[in-house]
This record gives sequence, C-alpha cells and structure tokens, in this order.
Amino acid sequence: MGTKCEWCGAGDVLEEKGPVYWELPDGTRAITISDVPGIKCRGCGMHYQEEAVINEIEDQLMLIDTKELSDSTSFEELLKIPRFLKKNYFRF
Repeated sequence: MGTKCEWCGAGDVLEEKGPVYWELPDGTRAITISDVPGIKCRGCGMHYQEEAVINEIEDQLMLIDTKELSDSTSFEELLKIPRFLKKNYFRF
C-alpha cells in the first residue's frame, strides 16, 4: 500500500471506512457522516482521515444548502448533493 501513519510514521496502517462527526461551516450544528474513508494505524492506534478526504468534505459542505441536510448522511450521499457553485473559490 505504501501509506505511512501521519502521526507516528509507522507503515502498519489499514484503510477503512467509518463515521465522523462534522461541524457545519456556519457553526449551527454538527452532523454524522458514515462510511468515510480513513486510516487506522496499528502502531499508535490513531484513526484519521487524509487531507484530501477532509478537503472533499469541507468543500462539499461549503457548496451545498446545509439547511436541507439531515443530522446523519453517508459520505457517498453527501458528495451526491448538488452544489450551488462548481468549486470552493476560497481554497487557495
């Protein structure tokens, strides 16, 4: 696989999907997103999402109508929600 833990540098990591809890950009509430791709390190025990996945979630939440979003959704369903804009113009 070639992936190393971003926390401890160990090479013994697993790619797995799991839930995350995310605060909406406007700060009004948090939601549960299930089946999010992530990394689990067997060395230090850390569970985390890689930067690309984090950016994908943050961009999508910035570009959709979050008022219509339920308190729980899957990663796949979140990414299918139509966007107001094509991209996040605030990310440089």
